[in-house]
Amino acid sequence: MPEQERSPGLVVIEPIRDWACAECGGTSEFLRMDDAGPLCLACADLGHLTFLPAGDAALTRRAAKASSLSAVVVRWSRTRRRYERQGILVEDQALALAEHQCLSDEDARMRRRERDRARRAIADEEFQSGLAEQITRLFPGCPPGRAAAIAQHTGLRGSRRVGRSAAGRALDEDAITLAVIASVRHQDTGYDSLLMSAMPRDAARDRVRPDIDRVLARWRKPSRTP
Repeated sequence: MPEQERSPGLVVIEPIRDWACAECGGTSEFLRMDDAGPLCLACADLGHLTFLPAGDAALTRRAAKASSLSAVVVRWSRTRRRYERQGILVEDQALALAEHQCLSDEDARMRRRERDRARRAIADEEFQSGLAEQITRLFPGCPPGRAAAIAQHTGLRGSRRVGRSAAGRALDEDAITLAVIASVRHQDTGYDSLLMSAMPRDAARDRVRPDIDRVLARWRKPSRTP
């Protein structure tokens, strides 16, 4: 059995056909090959071990390390014609310890993710605030709420919008102007309706360009306070 020879420690087989223990005549879910023939786990002195299926590498590694006695479980694959690993047998206390360690790790990872999420939220808020200030500087007549909305929309993390481009993150004036133009195009003109009417994109942009220019010209002037 080549796969068994390469596996460290004891090897236990998950049989694919009926079998009988060479000592007690009984059967079990797994067997251990012995000089006398196949043995059930009880007769092989492995009956106190618990089966841990493969799938969680960290849990398996820790359980095997903590268990003073363990065995690799394999099963013959008819299609691949080889023995394939199914999991391990370990002591109950070793499995419990490994589960506790993995849960502790998951808690730590969760806390780290929460800290990273909070840091990103603060960074995004600061970036969008700076972006809104730049919009107001370039377009002093733009209502503050609108400037904040444009900054939030174009600066959304992962959106691939102008505000998240390298130029946008650098608060480049051209990139900011493009973001403002996009907002005006969609919210202050009939551009979306033209697209819905199947007008080609370029033609629709040409149609609404005068409307955009009028809004931008108004916003470039400081708003009059009463």
